[in-house]
Amino acid sequence: MLSQIFLTGLLVAVSVAIHAAGVTAALAWLPRWSRARHAPLGWTWLFTRVAGWMILLHVCEIATWGLYYHWTGAIPGWQTAFYFSGVTYTTTGYGDIVLPPPWRLVGAVEALTGILMCGWSTGFFFAIVSRVQAARAPGVGERW
Repeated sequence: MLSQIFLTGLLVAVSVAIHAAGVTAALAWLPRWSRARHAPLGWTWLFTRVAGWMILLHVCEIATWGLYYHWTGAIPGWQTAFYFSGVTYTTTGYGDIVLPPPWRLVGAVEALTGILMCGWSTGFFFAIVSRVQAARAPGVGERW
């Protein structure tokens, strides 16, 4: 049980690290990406790229949890483990696949981690939209 708690904490840390690295990379790319704002549908293209990047980060985090479930034998089969991880991470929770009783707390922690990471992505996306709106306001200079 103690090793399971430790490994679950490690998975939370890995998820945060993946997200932090991805958001940091996006922050570095944003000035370059935002140059496309002058093109037709430029801001839409920026938002689409940011959304795609955020989804890719979440998929990487879901895959990490899925690998853990399969590796530990909590869920047999790669596809089933990844599916369960995705449903749990996003808190969809269909209930068609459940973890064995000793593993259920791990699933709950994954759901909490997914909520936090999705909230972080939402906050990041909101910050970008706010900057775009501020840059477009009359009398306000470009910020990127």
